[in-house]
Amino acid sequence: MLMVKTRLGLSEIAGIGLFAAEDIPKGTVTWRFMAHFDRLLTEDEIESLPEVARANLLDHVYLHEASGMFVLCADNARFMNHADEPNTEGVHETGTIEGYDIASRDIRAGEEITCDYRTFDAHVDRKLGGQE
Repeated sequence: MLMVKTRLGLSEIAGIGLFAAEDIPKGTVTWRFMAHFDRLLTEDEIESLPEVARANLLDHVYLHEASGMFVLCADNARFMNHADEPNTEGVHETGTIEGYDIASRDIRAGEEITCDYRTFDAHVDRKLGGQE
């Protein structure tokens, strides 16, 4: 669940991106997994969907490797794009799906909020497709 004000916009990185709607100071929690808000899906649940729905969903979930669960952010956090030098970083507790992101530096209003898929998504190769 996003913990800061954001908006969607056209991204120079990829399609639609998530942008800060306010200044976000370094260290601010920008996103937090919320069990009653965000959704956990099994591979079987995703595979049971029609191909069009499955392909769309796989673009917006990340795979938590240790649990084998797919995490779907229920809000616009699912539009956060990858950057090799992102302005947020994940804080993940070993053995749990729960975690949160913090601003790794000051983020100005209007700036795209980014993360590094390589640090948390076991399906990173599917999303980056050799773009690294």
